[in-house]
Amino acid sequence: MSNGGTTDASRGRTRAERVTEGLTVVMASALAFALLAGPALVFGAATWHLVTDTGTTAFSRAVVPVIFLALTTAPFALARLVFRSGRRRGRERLAAATPAALTLLAGSVVPLAALWLIFAYAD
Repeated sequence: MSNGGTTDASRGRTRAERVTEGLTVVMASALAFALLAGPALVFGAATWHLVTDTGTTAFSRAVVPVIFLALTTAPFALARLVFRSGRRRGRERLAAATPAALTLLAGSVVPLAALWLIFAYAD
């Protein structure tokens, strides 16, 4: 072993590769949750305000929470699909989790972008 790390017998992967994948998963997941926290708080407060406001219609009272839930759960559903796809291909859990975590990170940018568009074009 010229690189000094121990290798996994079945895949030939070093400990450093597994640690790098693990750090990628942890950092991407933490950043994705941080990116989703702001829009979740703002959309949640707006949802609560619209649902409890006396001048709103029954349709908007039903649609606003559904849109809020769709925006906040879509990145998680997408990441789950990517993870399961990686597991079906025979990858290890960590090797399948890395693309899933990066998908979660990319998907969490969408609600943040929607929030910024609302702030930019709100009257």
